[in-house]
Amino acid sequence: MEDIVPNLRRGSKRRLERQARRCKDDQLRIRYLIVLNLARGSTPTETAKSLGIHRSTVYRVAARYRDYGEAGLVDRREENGEEKLDERYLATLWQLVESSPLEHGWKRPTWTREMLLETMRQKTGVRIHVATMSRALKRIGARRGRPKPTVDCPWSKRAKNKRLREIETLLETLPEDEVALYEDEVDIHLNPKIGLDWMVRGQQKVVVTPGNNEKRYLAGALNAKTGELIWVEGEKKNSTLFILLLWELHLHYPEAKTIHVILDNYSIHHTEQVRLTLATEAGQRFALHFLPPYCPDHNKIERTWQDLHANVTRNHRCSTMSQLMKNTRAYLRKRNQELQAEHGLAI
Repeated sequence: MEDIVPNLRRGSKRRLERQARRCKDDQLRIRYLIVLNLARGSTPTETAKSLGIHRSTVYRVAARYRDYGEAGLVDRREENGEEKLDERYLATLWQLVESSPLEHGWKRPTWTREMLLETMRQKTGVRIHVATMSRALKRIGARRGRPKPTVDCPWSKRAKNKRLREIETLLETLPEDEVALYEDEVDIHLNPKIGLDWMVRGQQKVVVTPGNNEKRYLAGALNAKTGELIWVEGEKKNSTLFILLLWELHLHYPEAKTIHVILDNYSIHHTEQVRLTLATEAGQRFALHFLPPYCPDHNKIERTWQDLHANVTRNHRCSTMSQLMKNTRAYLRKRNQELQAEHGLAI
């Protein structure tokens, strides 16, 4: 291939090979490999195919190498003038992506790269190509994802923060003879939760559903200090399930003077059955601390339920509820055992 690239001596080839291995710039590494492939006798078509690039790129890189040597492989965009994607531009783009297009005069509620280009031009005066916008989005770590639906807390910001601070203070000043736990319920469905999974090109994995759905429910309590999970099971998500959990906690922590339970405002936590249970001698050991409404992110057991779905129920292949519940129990027991081994906890 002497008409494509000059005949390279063994020392020159070795130097280019070392540079290609050490290079952290993917595009520069490709240019090194183009020259090396051509020097080894590959045709431009074979080189383009093996590196997944267009043949015109091979000819362009070869010409630059012939004219300028190894220096011709370096990206020459640094000669284009001042870098447009500077820290100020990227910081502004970060704030823009965090917001909604509706806040910037657009009628469309989701961003496109073209809308970002125009809005950034108005804010910074900088014009860039749509491909450059893709690089800018990559540099700030932006991704296309599914927004999380939520409901605004009806409390005032002051009242909400006051309650959260009270719970935080409780945890920070908790006496040694008391225990605090985050409580919540979770649904277990025989019909699998469908979630993202890796697939090869041209494949779409299939998840077989039983059709007639069955449900089971767990009520769980996560120890705020040790991370241990205590749970009970039921066929209905009602006050009886919650009371069963309280009784389980009463037996599990016989030495605790007070058992603090941090929980949401779900209706099963406020029934007359619960009130009468808390009025008993055993029930007086409990202190319920209700989170502000619609604040699931402040209930730390939610992450445990997310892990349960990710490791057991999402895209599962169980044909019976008994098998699914067996897998659920096995996962939660293993979780507690691993926690104990990792931290040396007596749980």
